[in-house]
Amino acid sequence: YGDGQGVKKDEKKEIHHLEQAAIGGHTNARNGLGCIEGYRGQHDRAIKHFTIAAKQGHDESVGNLKKLYKVGKVSKEDFAATVRAYQAAVDATKSPQREAAKVD
Repeated sequence: YGDGQGVKKDEKKEIHHLEQAAIGGHTNARNGLGCIEGYRGQHDRAIKHFTIAAKQGHDESVGNLKKLYKVGKVSKEDFAATVRAYQAAVDATKSPQREAAKVD
């Protein structure tokens, strides 16, 4: 619904489906909501979405938070805490089996 590919463009439906996916734990959807809120100027809401996704190991959300940190929207302490939580989430998913299954 966001791009209108195959369906009529409908921002309300786009947001509804992103919210449902984010509630279900989909980190790309959570990041997408953060992008929408940031575009609207709702930086506090964007930061919340990005932080939740980053703490679940979503690297693009960390990048978005870094951009907001650089312009003074996120404190150094909050950014550092989120990066630590992000790294912990990434480390928690590491295993010898996953490493062996990686495709170059």
